[in-house]
Amino acid sequence: MLTKKEKIAYGLGDTASNIIFQTVMLFLTFFYTDIFGISPAVVGTLFLVVRVIDAITDPLMGSLTDSTRTRYGSYRPYLLWLAVPFGLISVITFTTPDLTDSGKVIYAFVTYTLLMLVYTAINIPYSALGGVLSREPSERVSIQSYRFVFGMLGGLIVSACTLPLVSWLGKGDNALGYQLTMVLMSALGVALFLICFKFTKERVCASQNKRLNLKQQMTTLWKNGPFKVLCAASAVLLTSMVLRTTLAIYYIKYVLGEGDLVTQFVTLGMIGNILGCACAQPLSKFVDKKTAYIYLQFISGAISCIAFWLPNDNLILAFGVYFLWCFFTQMATPLLWAKMADTIDFGQWQDGQRLTGLVYASVVFFIKLGLALGGALAGWLLAYYGYEANTVLSETTKNGILMSFTLYPAIGSVLVALIMKRYILDNTTVKKIHADLATSNNT
Repeated sequence: MLTKKEKIAYGLGDTASNIIFQTVMLFLTFFYTDIFGISPAVVGTLFLVVRVIDAITDPLMGSLTDSTRTRYGSYRPYLLWLAVPFGLISVITFTTPDLTDSGKVIYAFVTYTLLMLVYTAINIPYSALGGVLSREPSERVSIQSYRFVFGMLGGLIVSACTLPLVSWLGKGDNALGYQLTMVLMSALGVALFLICFKFTKERVCASQNKRLNLKQQMTTLWKNGPFKVLCAASAVLLTSMVLRTTLAIYYIKYVLGEGDLVTQFVTLGMIGNILGCACAQPLSKFVDKKTAYIYLQFISGAISCIAFWLPNDNLILAFGVYFLWCFFTQMATPLLWAKMADTIDFGQWQDGQRLTGLVYASVVFFIKLGLALGGALAGWLLAYYGYEANTVLSETTKNGILMSFTLYPAIGSVLVALIMKRYILDNTTVKKIHADLATSNNT
C-alpha cells in the first residue's frame, strides 16, 4: 500500500508535465496565430508533421527505459536527468524572435519538434513509473486519480495564471509576456519533477525469460489485443478533446463575444477536470472500469452536443455546460491510464514478457497522435471557415467555430465508446490474471 505522500509526489510529476501539456492544448495555437504571426493552416500542418518524428522516438524511448538499470530504478532517473532541459526548451518554444515570416515558420517547426522530443523523453518514463509503484490493481486507479488531480492542478495554474501573467509581465508586449510567463512556469515544473523523483520508489521489476530486441518486443506487444484497443481509443479521444479544448478560446472570444472572460472560462473547465479526476476512484469501487468508461464517453458526447444549441447570450449556461463536459470527460481519464497497467499484466500473463515502458510509450504515441490531429484539425477548420486573427468574423465563420467546438468532438466521444466495447479486460478478468501472475511468481 502506497502512502499518500508518495501518491502526491507522483502526482506532482504530472503537475509539471501539464504545465506544458495544457499550455500547448490551451494556448499554443492561439499563440502561433495571434502573437507569433503564423497562419492557422500552417499551424495545423506543423502539429501533424511533428508526429512523424514521434512515430520513431516514442517506441525507442519506451524500449530504452525498459532496458535502463540504475540504482534509482529504470524510469525515475529520467526525471532527474531531463527536468532542466525540459524547462529550457519550453521557454524557447514560447519565445518570439525578430525573424521573417519564413524564418518564423522554421523557428516554430524546430522549437516545437524539440519540445515534443524532450516531452517524450521525460513523460514516457514518468508515465511508466505509475505502472511500477504497486502490484495491486485496486491501487492503480488510486495512483492515477492522484496523478490526474495534481496534473489538472497544473492545468488550473496554466488556465488561471497564463493570460494575467502575460499581461502583467509583458506590460503591453504580449510576445515578451508569454516568454517571461513560461520562464516562471518552467521553473516550477523543474522543481516538481525533482520532488517526484525524490519521493517515489519503483517496486515492480521486469521478470522476463529472455531479453528481446526492439523488433521482437514490438511483435510481442502487437499480439496484445487489449493494448491495441487502448491505442485506438486514445488516438480518437485526444483528437476530439484537443479539438474542443483548443477552440475554447475562439469560442468564448468570437462566438460568445466575451474575450475578457477567456481566463474565467478555461479556469472553470480546469476545476471541472480536477473534480472529475477526483471522482474516478470512488466510481471504480462501484462500477466496472470498462463499463464506467464507455458510459462516461456517451455522457461527454451528449453534453458537447447540447452546447451547440445554447443561445450565445446565455453565459451562465455556456459556462455550466463546459464545466460539466470537463467534469465527465476527465472522470474517465484515470480509468484509461489504470487500464494501461492492466494490459501490461495481460501481456506478461499471455507471453511472459512485461513490457512496461514500451506499452506506455506506444499508448503515449497514440495520445500524442490525437494531440496532433486535434491541433491540426483546429487549425485547418479555422482556415476552412475563413478565420483571420484580430478581425470581425462573419456569421459563417462563427458558426463554423461553434460546430467545430461542439458537434465534431461529440462524434469523437461516441467513437471512443464504441471502440472500448471491444476491450476484454473487465474487473473479473483482471483479478484472475493478477491471481495467476501472483501464483507463478511464488513458484
